Amino acid sequence: MSELLPLLLPENLAPHWALLLILAAALTSAVTAAMGAGGGVMLLAIMALVMPAAAIIPVHGMVQLGSNANRALMTWRHINFRVIAWFAPGVILGAYAASLLLVRLPLGVVQLSIALFIVLLCWGPAIPKVATGPIGTLLASAITSFLSLFVGATGPLVAAFIKQQQAHQRLQTVATFAAAMTLQHLPKAFAFTAAGFIFHDWLALIAAMIVAGAAGTWLGLHLLKRMSDRYFSRLFNIVLTLLAARLAWEAVHTWIA
Repeated sequence: MSELLPLLLPENLAPHWALLLILAAALTSAVTAAMGAGGGVMLLAIMALVMPAAAIIPVHGMVQLGSNANRALMTWRHINFRVIAWFAPGVILGAYAASLLLVRLPLGVVQLSIALFIVLLCWGPAIPKVATGPIGTLLASAITSFLSLFVGATGPLVAAFIKQQQAHQRLQTVATFAAAMTLQHLPKAFAFTAAGFIFHDWLALIAAMIVAGAAGTWLGLHLLKRMSDRYFSRLFNIVLTLLAARLAWEAVHTWIA
């Protein structure tokens, strides 16, 4: 097995770093399943330490696609399909608009705007029902799907928006968020392939990380079921606020640099 592993990995990634990434996929998937969000950002930070820069975003996108799909399958009974029915067309509209415009958005402005919206959704007053209704869901999906092809930070914003609709129901929040992000990650596979990224070299590692992520998701969901809705809501808001603070810091750093 030790002799076979290097043959399945890209030439510029050592086997011990691959093992670290597989373990990180399991851990961060458990974090997302138990806390509702945060694991994807943690995994991205770890991948940035050991992977070639050109491969980080494409590989992360595919691993997150698999991780969210696994979580959605494990919790499908709790998915709010009314939300997803309006979220799905927005993904198509947003991805299509992004493919047409191909604009270069000011990264710092986008990051700071997302951070502010996350804080508002977590700690501000409840947003009007019309904003979380069918049309509001469609617009939110289209906007975040558009942005997701340019910046990798829309997940926490989608999570905060989904939470506003679920009335502190932890399993429904996690399940619906997983389904929404599965849909939002799908266009990335086509976009990165069209851009010329060669997934073949990374398929074995991506598959291993997805399998490890499934095990982590199973563990995280068991921890989630032991929480109360009230405790989960507070923990969820704290995790999202920390992610928003990280985005704001990155925005400031971008402007300073």
